[in-house]
Amino acid sequence: MVLFIPILAGAQSFTFEKTPEGAWVKEHGKKVLFYQSATKSKNGQYPRADYIHPLYGIDGEVLTEDFPDDHLHQRGIFWAWHQIYVGEKRVADAWECKDFVWDVQKVKRVKSDGNSLAFSAKTFWKSPLWKDNHGKMKAFVEENTKVTVHAEKENYRIVDFEISLLALEPKVSIGGSEDEKGYSGFSVRMKMPEDIKFTSENGEVLPTTKQLNAGPWINVSGSLAKDGGQAGIAMMCHPDNPVFPDPWILRTKGSMQNPAFPGRKPVLISEKELTVLRYRLVVFKGNMSKELLDGIQEKY
Repeated sequence: MVLFIPILAGAQSFTFEKTPEGAWVKEHGKKVLFYQSATKSKNGQYPRADYIHPLYGIDGEVLTEDFPDDHLHQRGIFWAWHQIYVGEKRVADAWECKDFVWDVQKVKRVKSDGNSLAFSAKTFWKSPLWKDNHGKMKAFVEENTKVTVHAEKENYRIVDFEISLLALEPKVSIGGSEDEKGYSGFSVRMKMPEDIKFTSENGEVLPTTKQLNAGPWINVSGSLAKDGGQAGIAMMCHPDNPVFPDPWILRTKGSMQNPAFPGRKPVLISEKELTVLRYRLVVFKGNMSKELLDGIQEKY
């Protein structure tokens, strides 16, 4: 039996409904997104948690994918890394859901008013390859993530992500894929129609195999609306990120879209100071002008 626990917010404009699997965010009763806190797998393979799916478009169309046939490990809106080390020992590949456990401890609403709803999740990173003296898995990173869902405006909605990492063991490091692509970090696995198009502040962007520099935001659009019309997701990087603007990994089919951090070379996660990564999604129907996206980025 599934138990729904609705938490009303902002004169009942937003609701935060916890379930055994995670939590729904709704506005005026309309589904916006689902946060997956419980471990989910496909016939026991590719176990994962701590991600968003589904993410809905303005017209109620599901924009994200989970367990896509071409890359079963990819999932909705997620943040994960290929290379994860404790000292010299490689303990996991969270990107491909190998030897990694998301121990989600707390999911709670932290703010709500008529303009937005924010929730947070505390997750401990664990691995069967990193255990204490009693043979039990021992957490090596504490992740605290906040997701803020803003009220729908005309034809778009803003969703903000803040991911804070704190090492619990000495010399923890994370890195992207070990090839020149260096993909990893915050990623969007969205539906990709045949007419998918990428634009930035400098105009149309043509994806390449390698990373590319295209500025602080990328708009991904195409025939994604429920009626077959135009819709999309614009992804934005916060200017306080460790690298700004992040380099982009973009794909026209069968993969995710990714502002890559930190690349192929691992970086240390501090035991004393938070490593904070911030990204913004603008979910829209119809078209978003360069000027409007520039303005949203500038206010970020």
